[in-house]
Amino acid sequence: MQKLVLKASEDNCDEINMVDFPGGPNAFEICAKFCYGMAVTLNAYNVVAARCAAEYLEMTEDVDRGNLIFKIEVFLNSSIFHSWKDSIIVLRTAKSLLPWSENLKIVGRCIDSIASKTSVDPANITWSYTYNRKLSVQDKIVGDSMKLREKIESVPKDWWVEDICELEIDLYKRVMTAVKSKGRMDGAVIGEALKTYAVRWLPDSVDALVSGVHSWRNKLLVETIACLLPSDNDVGCSCSFLLKLLKVAVLAGIDDSSKEDLVKRISLKLHEASVKDLLIPARSPQTTLYDVGMVQSIVNQYMTHEQRSQDVEPGKSAGFVLGHGSLLRVGKLIDGYLGEIAHDLNLSLTSFIDLSCSVSELARPVHDGLYKAIDIYLKCRSIQA
Repeated sequence: MQKLVLKASEDNCDEINMVDFPGGPNAFEICAKFCYGMAVTLNAYNVVAARCAAEYLEMTEDVDRGNLIFKIEVFLNSSIFHSWKDSIIVLRTAKSLLPWSENLKIVGRCIDSIASKTSVDPANITWSYTYNRKLSVQDKIVGDSMKLREKIESVPKDWWVEDICELEIDLYKRVMTAVKSKGRMDGAVIGEALKTYAVRWLPDSVDALVSGVHSWRNKLLVETIACLLPSDNDVGCSCSFLLKLLKVAVLAGIDDSSKEDLVKRISLKLHEASVKDLLIPARSPQTTLYDVGMVQSIVNQYMTHEQRSQDVEPGKSAGFVLGHGSLLRVGKLIDGYLGEIAHDLNLSLTSFIDLSCSVSELARPVHDGLYKAIDIYLKCRSIQA
């Protein structure tokens, strides 16, 4: 303050201008009260602003022992970073105080605190958390004491995923990256966390996905989730969820590498998909209702995986392949998809035939579904003619 007053005097100014003061008037008031020995109440909502303001005002130990910076650091380390929900609150408030909060390592320490707590054995979780997705019947009917005991004994592995859903995309990415880097989190839990975040923020309607207001955010969201997917393609996320991400990726126009990665992951789980999952809206300049070419790519990769698996086991008999449930499900899935897109008058005969032929004959012990799709395709065009 002395420096600021001196500078104002040299400039013949009666006012001190602190336009870049972090935290605003409320943070300055905390610092002023501390200087005058008045009681100051710190909490998760104001501690970051107070810390940044104290740094701005150089309230260090060099000036006076037990100064405000020291006091706040003790509070952060002894209270805030020990609390699950306070660490999340502080991380959210730190966003508006960049770059101060980043330079003071508050953001980094919050992220490390949150990531470390997610790795704690669920049996040792004693703090409060949000969990609304899978409430057990027992929790609704048992007495209070029994309910508390069961809650402690049955803390789910993904207890933490809802609480971090309120973080903005950039901070969420840093937290999830830290969680994954710990190397102690199951891929299925990572997948559940990403799905929960996507459900929280992705709109359901196509119009909302492509609207100018949110298109950039939706694009960033899908790119972020795609890069955070577990490295093990066999675990983590359902095929239905991956296909929803791909739909948004197509509509939001994300980069080809992210889409290719999603296509690869989906192809490994194609047998889990439904016809509705595969109805990916087409983007201009395509004239069809749905992106048939994208589905063709998925099927091609799936069949490549199947061929490789057969090459690994060259003695595999046709009878064994016919009994392979996943291959049969994919055959039925594609026939159902053909029946759905057959109504589209803009679907070319070449595209229809190419997709129908992309599935191995071994996937079709019967051809009823394919015949039905062909019948729909021909009838729709005869009516039009």
